[in-house]
Amino acid sequence: MPGTILENLSGRKLSILVAILLVSQLGCFFVGLIAPKPATSQAIIATTCLDNHTAAKNMNHWVGLDCQRIDLMKRQVEAADDIVLVVQMPLYDLDFSRWQQNLVGILQFDLIYHSGLNLEEFIVELTIDARLAYSNKAERGGRTPWTYYAHSEEKRYMDCDIDVKTVRDPDGYPYNCSMVPLFELGSLYHDYYLLNLRLPYDEKLMKNVNLQTVQDVYLHMIHMNGGFTRIWVALKTFFFPVLIGIMIWFWRRVHMLSRTPALLEYMLISLGGTLLFLDLPLEYLTLWFNMPYMLLLSDIRQGIFYAMLLSFWLVFAGEHMLIQDNGEKNSIKLYWKHLSTIVIGCLSLLVFDLCERGIQLVNPFYSIWVTPIGTNLALSFIILAGISASMYFIFLCYMIWRVFKNISIKRSVLPTMSQARRLHYEGIIYRFNFLMLATVVCAAVTVVSFILSQVAEGQNKWDENMEIELSSALHTGVYGMWNVYICAMLMLYAPSHKQWPAEPICAEGEEVEFSRLPTDPSPNEISSLTSFASKASIE
Repeated sequence: MPGTILENLSGRKLSILVAILLVSQLGCFFVGLIAPKPATSQAIIATTCLDNHTAAKNMNHWVGLDCQRIDLMKRQVEAADDIVLVVQMPLYDLDFSRWQQNLVGILQFDLIYHSGLNLEEFIVELTIDARLAYSNKAERGGRTPWTYYAHSEEKRYMDCDIDVKTVRDPDGYPYNCSMVPLFELGSLYHDYYLLNLRLPYDEKLMKNVNLQTVQDVYLHMIHMNGGFTRIWVALKTFFFPVLIGIMIWFWRRVHMLSRTPALLEYMLISLGGTLLFLDLPLEYLTLWFNMPYMLLLSDIRQGIFYAMLLSFWLVFAGEHMLIQDNGEKNSIKLYWKHLSTIVIGCLSLLVFDLCERGIQLVNPFYSIWVTPIGTNLALSFIILAGISASMYFIFLCYMIWRVFKNISIKRSVLPTMSQARRLHYEGIIYRFNFLMLATVVCAAVTVVSFILSQVAEGQNKWDENMEIELSSALHTGVYGMWNVYICAMLMLYAPSHKQWPAEPICAEGEEVEFSRLPTDPSPNEISSLTSFASKASIE
């Protein structure tokens, strides 16, 4: 049995391969350093217009910036239904690019405090009648008419407070109010967008009855940076064909053997398949087609990859622990307890994602964060996801520690072996230890980046005072690390087809290639290290 390339490759060739992989990893990181930041935000003050509320019954009636403008501070409550807050996106007669991928809108209200009339701290139940329209560049110049995109009447909750003790003259001073998530678009297919907002007032239906004097309303729009998206898609375009070639090469070498593929080989090819699905540059399609489900599809692809990557690490460590004693070393059933927890966790995150982004395909104004129950539920998911990821990493480190402990115990018999066999196993153990340390580093970076991404994604929805912005270098570095690591595992754990004599003879100073010894047992093992761990041959 020849063994794997990890065991048989010479030190010189292995050093060249490791150098190429490290250069690729550093290249992904440095590309992120020179790339623009992943997301860009822009604050737009809403234009206050006067419009008859009866006209709002027509879904094709839109109020633009050429409306009858009014001062919001001077309007009476009785005319609240005739007030329209108009926001045209983007600013300065610019247009959106489809490379910007998605758009998030968050409202900020400036409420004015009046001494003796208003509370210092209260919760506002907002009722917002929101309408969204789009327009594109016309072929002969100008713009096409505004076209209906979405409409919904939504409820939002806003916490407001003011510390009158720290303000010298609090009368007329604005409250400190929390942000209000409004909408999220999964694609930016159109050039311009128009937002019409009404704050209907109805005492019987309790609509906006506790809304204080509004001075201004701002829309904070957040979208992907087009420059970063180009670099991100370029990385996918580079890694996609490379990974296809390595997977084909790996699977051909496996099928050239006289045995059936081992469990670890099945896991490796499956892991490569999920990464290939993640590398598929579907973002190119958004340049020609309206794909509002891209955010949901991206989350699904990411979730499938996470599930497979976490499962692979457990099986990878378990196969080298050889915790099973019944001889069934190639059965996935032996890991059902470990893998079932991963599947349940990933399915829970998928259900949570479908509850928000799935509904947003029909109603972009929907958000699970808008009610106290929804906010607590969403926060619980994020906290549990972070705790689960941390516990998984601790458990993985425990398994890898057991692997090292198991090998170190077996290593004590090396001095009693012949020189050829001792050199053989010492070389393999050194290389395997290095690969295991690389696995621990990759797992740690993956867990940390997952937790940070979950917190950064929800920070604007549950704590606008928290400022966490993931750098482009972190995004490209982690993404490059996954590709480099999995490509390395596919290459190093591919079967080697080299045939070696029964007793390798090396002259002084000659480089030794660590092959599987002809007397090694367990022809179904893909690595002589596993057979060594299970039974060390003492000579």
